[in-house]
Amino acid sequence: MAQEKEFVRAITPQSEDFSRWYIDTITKADLMDYAPVRGCIVFKPDGYELWEAIQHELDRRFKETGHRNAYFPLFIPESFFEKEKEHVEGFNPELPWVTEVGGEKLEERLAVRPTSETVIGYMYSQWIQSYRDLPVLINQWANVVRWEKRTLPFLRTSEFLWQEGHTAHATKEEAVEETMKMLDVYTEFVESVLSIPVIKGQKTPSEKFPGAVATYSIEAMMKDGRALQAGTSHYLGENFAESFNIQFLDKDNERKYVHTTSWGMSTRILGALIMVHGDDRGLQLPPKIAPIQVMVIPIGPQKTRDRVLPAAQDLVSALRNANIRVKMDDREDYSPGWKFNEYEMRGIPVRLELGPRDLDAEQVTIVRRDTGEKLTAPIDLAAKKVAELLNEIQQNMYDRAVAFKNDRSRSANNIEELETIVRTEHGFALAGWCGDDACEAKVKEVTGATSRNIPFSPPEHMDTCVNCGKPAKHTVWFARAY
Repeated sequence: MAQEKEFVRAITPQSEDFSRWYIDTITKADLMDYAPVRGCIVFKPDGYELWEAIQHELDRRFKETGHRNAYFPLFIPESFFEKEKEHVEGFNPELPWVTEVGGEKLEERLAVRPTSETVIGYMYSQWIQSYRDLPVLINQWANVVRWEKRTLPFLRTSEFLWQEGHTAHATKEEAVEETMKMLDVYTEFVESVLSIPVIKGQKTPSEKFPGAVATYSIEAMMKDGRALQAGTSHYLGENFAESFNIQFLDKDNERKYVHTTSWGMSTRILGALIMVHGDDRGLQLPPKIAPIQVMVIPIGPQKTRDRVLPAAQDLVSALRNANIRVKMDDREDYSPGWKFNEYEMRGIPVRLELGPRDLDAEQVTIVRRDTGEKLTAPIDLAAKKVAELLNEIQQNMYDRAVAFKNDRSRSANNIEELETIVRTEHGFALAGWCGDDACEAKVKEVTGATSRNIPFSPPEHMDTCVNCGKPAKHTVWFARAY
């Protein structure tokens, strides 16, 4: 049974080395593998199914709010980037360029898409002529490339998958409303489906998207106390409209520039899902997003298989009829103990064990991944009980993540307190900021923390700047971040 020992060996404890725990977990759970190109990964089926589930949930929400999907080119002419100077300056260090094709130099370099504002801006300038053409509400599911110096699977890779919404509106008010609406869509999805609590707020000027008027984000806390930006929504104003001459004739027959937005969520949300809920046994997947919600495992000696397997199949059918995503592992060459460990490590929310003793008692044994609790239910009521449990698990995982975030969040009155919170206590620090970029930069230099956002609803308002002591213009969350 050498293979069995290989698969169920311990994962590095989070308290010992969180980074090692993360790599152990995503590799042992078979979510990804390293590609031969630096900084790139292969999404294995278990990992890609999670992304597909996220796509499904988000895509439905986008379409419910009036957006449609389209696709734009991977290659973007260099001249497009030069039209929006702040944009190109923000992305230039990460841009890969195509300079030669078939042994011949290109007349103009082509960037491999880091984001699509420029090429979409060009196309919108061709499509939008009148107020009757507005609003334009388009989303794109795509891959993008940013040549990161330091990479970490899912969280920061040279190529990653995402969605990017791009909309055009007649007025500032409509565009700002769209920007905030999509931030709310992200918040509802992440909290209700992924069971991850987030902080909504506006990015400081130094942290906003290159070329944006304002950037808004949702920030989540990982189990090592670091922050992860889970999604962003940008009000771009008329910046890209002026760069690409996206004008329309309004109802008064006047030519005006459109107001544009962009918003995105990427596969780094998979990293958040893993690091918020995972434990020393591996993954924990919230039921709403888990590709497999229940694993049925027949148990008992070989001589009872003819009796147990049909009953297990009936159980699987009953669960499927209740719209529960279920699979059964009836392989004979793996022991029940190996299977229990394996599916706990893969984060499947509920395990059902069915053996001859269970059949004699007309019951099934149910094990929760989130608490490890073991209980029983009558076989004929198993589907109903499991459906109730899945809802309980979903809520429990969210409540637990909220409690963890709250426990690791504190206010800081000076830079020394802030450093203690983020470096020693490993959490988020709420602090005042005078609005001076130099003070924000000093916090990063001394503590290693960056401003995450200016929350819309801070738990308290801080009166003085954490660095200089002058009156605070903003209350800001600071944290070390991925």
